Amino acid sequence: MHRPILITPPDILPVSLEDAKAHLRVDFEDDDALIEGLIKAATDYLDGWNGILGRCLVEQEWRQDFDTFEPSLPLALGPVASIVKVEAGGQAIDQAIYTLQTDAAGMSRVTFTEQLQGPVSVTYQAGYPVEDGKAQIPAALRVAILLLVGHWYQNREAATAKSVAELPYAVSALIAPYRRTGV
Repeated sequence: MHRPILITPPDILPVSLEDAKAHLRVDFEDDDALIEGLIKAATDYLDGWNGILGRCLVEQEWRQDFDTFEPSLPLALGPVASIVKVEAGGQAIDQAIYTLQTDAAGMSRVTFTEQLQGPVSVTYQAGYPVEDGKAQIPAALRVAILLLVGHWYQNREAATAKSVAELPYAVSALIAPYRRTGV
């Protein structure tokens, strides 16, 4: 299994500028660019293949490539909403011969009913849905992003003081149940 490749990034951030400003109690526009940058940094810290959660926060499309066929192929990122397409040996595979399965731990796999030849590529939608223009991420992850934004907004410079340099304990506690380990 190769590292997944982002095909289509999310259309929106998991937390809006308005929500972050309300959390920070900022009622002026001078820091909007800074706050939006902090939201993006917090999202990058948590989201996708490079994020520490090992999951997608907002709907996005990924491709997972495998050198050889196996009857059940793990998908590295979740939560998986749907399979967009499966290809084997460069040919599109009929949806009737594979299914998406997700276990109790939230790990998703593509399971096949027929043998395929050659390398396999799975393109899939992962992340929490967007409804009415807002990401429907769990409340704990939303609060963790807001806490990161608040921490970085108050501590804008690199610091050596342990209390400033470390992430707030609440962020670690809030994201712990959502971290994916191993595939």
